[in-house]
Amino acid sequence: MANLDMWEVFIQTKPGLSHKHAGTVQAPTAEMALQNARDVYTRRKEGTCVWVVPSKYIISSEGMDQEAFFDPADDKLYRHPTFYDIPNDVKNM
Repeated sequence: MANLDMWEVFIQTKPGLSHKHAGTVQAPTAEMALQNARDVYTRRKEGTCVWVVPSKYIISSEGMDQEAFFDPADDKLYRHPTFYDIPNDVKNM
């Protein structure tokens, strides 16, 4: 039991949609991680596809100097829809 690795679980709820992070499981192998993820996160048929990724391979920007890391986006104002008027008929924008 000492050789259990942490695995991040991603579930696709419907074909064509993006996978979303569901949580983590512990398992010694990828196959066991997939089975554990299925047992824990899809008991009520919540998904159509499950991915498991070793947690040790997830790299996060958290902890980095956020200002320097995200600063390049500040000079691209055209990427933000602040210059457009959205009609009242448009919903969920």
